[in-house]
Amino acid sequence: MAEIPNDLIELLRVNRSYRRFYQKPVPNEKLLHELVALARFTASSKNIQPLKYVLVTKPNELNFVFDQLKWAWYLKDWDGPSPDDRPTAYLVMLLDKKLNERADFDAGIAAQTILLGATAAGFGGCIVRTVNRYAISRYFDLEDDLEVMMVLALGKPKQTVEIKAVENASVAYYTDENEVHIVPKRAVDDLIWKRSKKQ
Repeated sequence: MAEIPNDLIELLRVNRSYRRFYQKPVPNEKLLHELVALARFTASSKNIQPLKYVLVTKPNELNFVFDQLKWAWYLKDWDGPSPDDRPTAYLVMLLDKKLNERADFDAGIAAQTILLGATAAGFGGCIVRTVNRYAISRYFDLEDDLEVMMVLALGKPKQTVEIKAVENASVAYYTDENEVHIVPKRAVDDLIWKRSKKQ
């Protein structure tokens, strides 16, 4: 019987949403190009491939993009990483609306692939969807047909993230007293729909 390779399981387990990063080493433009190259291999509706990326590594651009992001839905009292913990690179994912009006599925598949690639290379990241799209569009002088889909924050993770079973039906992630970021996940059996006996 075929089994899922342990290497893949471990890669998926380690690929978490990291929100604090060491300031070195920095994912450079070469690595960012390689991550975008991985996204080229992903599925795209009708094979239209409408996603494009802004590579962000310059200090002034990093600071600007950081100021346009909201970081963690459940961590209401946290304004995001301190200057010593911020991402050291970003990929701003764009939708070229001249090619396709919507690409939500494409975007999700590409984002996960990029983060898996970053994790495999010893880095990590976070998908940020709460973004000041207007400000980013103006700053990078994007054409009207280019829509900001999300921002992928990247760097060398500076935090420990642990997966735990959901307790009391709460899926809210939190940081414990040891600064470990806890992410509750539902049990596998809770994800499998059980047919009624009538069927």
